[in-house]
Amino acid sequence: MKWIVPYIWSAGGLQLLVAISNLFAAKMFRYRESLRTLPPHVAKVFVVQNVFIMFTVVGMAGLCFVFAEELVEGSPLGRSLSGFLSVFWCGRMTFQMFFYDRELRRQHRAFDVLFLLAFAYLVVVFAIGALRANL
Repeated sequence: MKWIVPYIWSAGGLQLLVAISNLFAAKMFRYRESLRTLPPHVAKVFVVQNVFIMFTVVGMAGLCFVFAEELVEGSPLGRSLSGFLSVFWCGRMTFQMFFYDRELRRQHRAFDVLFLLAFAYLVVVFAIGALRANL
């Protein structure tokens, strides 16, 4: 087993926590209340997209648990998936820092910092898997 495999497993756990946090975010940010003010078709698109994003993140976590060795073994597919996951989470981290409302981030500073640390961990671990898979 390569030294990075346990870190990939941890990345899977973090991704599960990110997916689960969306359930708490819905309540914390009162999605239901806010969605009532939107046209019904827009509200439905929002819900469907959130469900599929959660499903995707859970699937990515599953890949980490089941195929950790393959993600870091150096095969073109493993390196490509690890690279994609690193870019995906880097994009998510960028949105966290520059797109979300600064005042809202300040109000929930602990969550903001926890998410940024989690996303940074995911970026680094998957980048190592993609770039240095032969270690």
